[in-house]
Amino acid sequence: MTKPESPVHDYDVVIGGAGLAGSAAAILLARRGVRVALLERRSDPGAYKVLCTHSLTANAYPVLEELGLVPALEKAGAVRNEARWYTRWGWIHPKPEPAGPPLPYGYNVRRSTLDPLIRSRAAETPGVDLLLGHQVTGLIREAGRTVGVRASTPGGEREIRARLVVGADGRDSPVARFAEVPTQEYENTRFGYLAHFRGLPLRDGIAHTWFLEPDMAYAFPNDDGVTVVAVLPDKKWLPAFRADLEGSFLAFVRDLPDAPPIDSAERVTKIIGTVDYPLRSRRPTAPGLALIGDAALTSDPLWGVGCGWALETAKWLTEAIAPAVTGAGDLDQALAAYGRGHRRRLTGHQKLAVDFAKARPFNPVERLIFSAAARDESLARHMHLFASRLIGPFRFVNPVIMARSWAVNLKHRRA
Repeated sequence: MTKPESPVHDYDVVIGGAGLAGSAAAILLARRGVRVALLERRSDPGAYKVLCTHSLTANAYPVLEELGLVPALEKAGAVRNEARWYTRWGWIHPKPEPAGPPLPYGYNVRRSTLDPLIRSRAAETPGVDLLLGHQVTGLIREAGRTVGVRASTPGGEREIRARLVVGADGRDSPVARFAEVPTQEYENTRFGYLAHFRGLPLRDGIAHTWFLEPDMAYAFPNDDGVTVVAVLPDKKWLPAFRADLEGSFLAFVRDLPDAPPIDSAERVTKIIGTVDYPLRSRRPTAPGLALIGDAALTSDPLWGVGCGWALETAKWLTEAIAPAVTGAGDLDQALAAYGRGHRRRLTGHQKLAVDFAKARPFNPVERLIFSAAARDESLARHMHLFASRLIGPFRFVNPVIMARSWAVNLKHRRA
């Protein structure tokens, strides 16, 4: 049961981090009558995350719709993220059934467009106080639970008390660190670099991903005619990349099957990246505290799921704790429900990502399904649902799909 609370709270919820997860949670909570302090360490309301896939997978669409952001994203030029994937068996290009509905979609949109948009919506939402230039420097704890934060502000140090503290402050989450939440870390044996290009045509104008076993690459068209190109090679290639970053990056892209014409495009950003990006998993709750987005789970960037899960975890948390955090229920029980749901929905996905981050070739099951999906439209659509995180791992490799994959490949061999 929730222990007796201090009689004075500045807010019902204080959120550390006004990126996607934090801003979405603030909006959704405030609409349910929750008083929210949304803290952002940067003072610029237009600040945004730079190192990102800049993609919102289709699982995030219902949250975008609830937030009311879909019309604004369309107006801003966000690109619906239809995609194709290269494999050694050929291209997998999911298409809707001839007489069926369109495939589910999300958006490719630069964070320089998306982050200020959702943050401004949060600031405009009654019940949300957006506090820029406020960096969490510690937690206030009483009787074993978190009851607020300490923050450095433009006016000096400040304490902010709340029934619940939410860490939405990214993969290196200071909130999680101050709360001493245990972190499981898994090695990622790929490194990654990306850059933005203008005037880079892609076949059919849609996203491309290359599974080169074990190297990876992708090209995602974004708003304003800009395409994000990323390469994610095995770390054995890292010394050569470091010796000549630009030359190695361009050579890698030129060598891709059906490579986009990178030399005729205009590069509009620096080549940026990371050589060490481990996957991290944290327990998403503690007494008086919850973690959302990358603060709770950081997956492999090659899958482009971080933005979508940031929005989904904000919604899951809101649905679990909104009544309790205003005093109308048991907060500890609500947090336990959020934690169970988070683990049930994302643990399987993360385990697969951790395994694939070993920079290994496809395993037998992956070879079976990927090869069949390159030859069968219904299996390509099935892969689309999984890549969009609309179905989980067990549905992805269910017995019916395995049997159909065997049948498709057997027919191909006979032909």
